[in-house]
Amino acid sequence: MNDFTVGLVHAIRLILSADPALMEIILLTLRVSGMALAISTLIGVPLGAALGLSRVRARQLITTLLYTGMGLPPVVVGLFVYLMLSRSGPVGTWGWLFTPKAMIVAQVIIAFPLVTGLTMSAVQSVDPMLRLQVRSLGATRLQEVWAVLVEARIGVVAAIVAAFGGVISEVGAVMLVGGNIEGKTRVLTTAIVLNTRTGEFSLALALGIILLALAFLANAAMLRLQGRMTD
Repeated sequence: MNDFTVGLVHAIRLILSADPALMEIILLTLRVSGMALAISTLIGVPLGAALGLSRVRARQLITTLLYTGMGLPPVVVGLFVYLMLSRSGPVGTWGWLFTPKAMIVAQVIIAFPLVTGLTMSAVQSVDPMLRLQVRSLGATRLQEVWAVLVEARIGVVAAIVAAFGGVISEVGAVMLVGGNIEGKTRVLTTAIVLNTRTGEFSLALALGIILLALAFLANAAMLRLQGRMTD
């Protein structure tokens, strides 16, 4: 309990002092996770809706692949991205390894199956009669899909929240492809690992509390949006 109190006091002091190193880590954390979530949402929500509404023969195989992706160990994702972006890899000439771009790629791979799979499940749970009603009113295919998405909006927001929680708390993949370089690729999760290994437990706990606070605020904002959608 004493360690927790020390960590909490340290976290409050760091935040109130607006420590430049801490602010840099927080901003990079939000930028990397925010970009990964945005990309995953822009691709995953439409794809999940399309899969939920389609009747293609390969849908069961695609669903299995998505569910497998939802359970992928992050360190395996990090290894895959590392091999792809290394000098001997297929896209090694891009020079993305040990940069925030590589971290975003890894987090997109982690978040994408969550957004797509949970959106698909949310769309499939919508009453099929809604589509018939909208179609009978002369709606186009896009309007039909939009109507279903609006009906499934609570599940879609839940998918985005789950994906955000997955990426902002991820450490294995971003450490592999980012390298935890101070001032360049160090985020909150990798900073926590580093300080724990060096025995700076109070600082690690302080960073952990800050990470939890950021995740809480982001999820609270999304849930507030979800609440407005139900009004």
